[in-house]
Amino acid sequence: MSCLADQKSQLRKAALIRRDGLDEVSRIEKSLAAGDHALSMDLFDEDHFIPGTVVSGFLPIRSEIDPRPLMFALAKRGARLCVPVVKSKTIIEFRELVRDAPLVESGFGTLGPDDSACVLDPHIMIVPLSVYDENGGRIGYGGGYYDRAIDRLVELGITPYLLGMGFSIQKVGHVPMETHDRYLNSIATETGHHTVKN
Repeated sequence: MSCLADQKSQLRKAALIRRDGLDEVSRIEKSLAAGDHALSMDLFDEDHFIPGTVVSGFLPIRSEIDPRPLMFALAKRGARLCVPVVKSKTIIEFRELVRDAPLVESGFGTLGPDDSACVLDPHIMIVPLSVYDENGGRIGYGGGYYDRAIDRLVELGITPYLLGMGFSIQKVGHVPMETHDRYLNSIATETGHHTVKN
């Protein structure tokens, strides 16, 4: 393991311990607050948000923040929602999430739409994280799935807006970034919304 990878692993481990320490009621309240802060962004302003915009979210696992209230609010504003499904050891695809569609096991303990769902290319991505910093540095769970998915979108001519969602206790002073890592455009937590100035 490289020095940077080891640093990231240690930061991830410590942050997940802090996150796991939140009780269920606190996670629900903080998730709702983070969603409200994100929804107040200019990006999602209902007078400017374009119906049909493809937004990827995620269905939370373990002690993750729950982005579903934000996702459902965006759906009411006309967003087409999708969530990641693991296709292989290196690839995720984003399948459309629609009401009453069947959900199946989709890797790493997550659920997602089955293979009858439309595969979409998101222009806005609500991104899960284990660690973040105020500069938009992000550590995920170590698989690199989102980095590769974003690279594929860029190859298609889409540079997605990356909104990280997490709890404030997951913040650190500095995330060591590698050349393949992608910076977030903004971060929403229960304490507010922060746009990154890169």
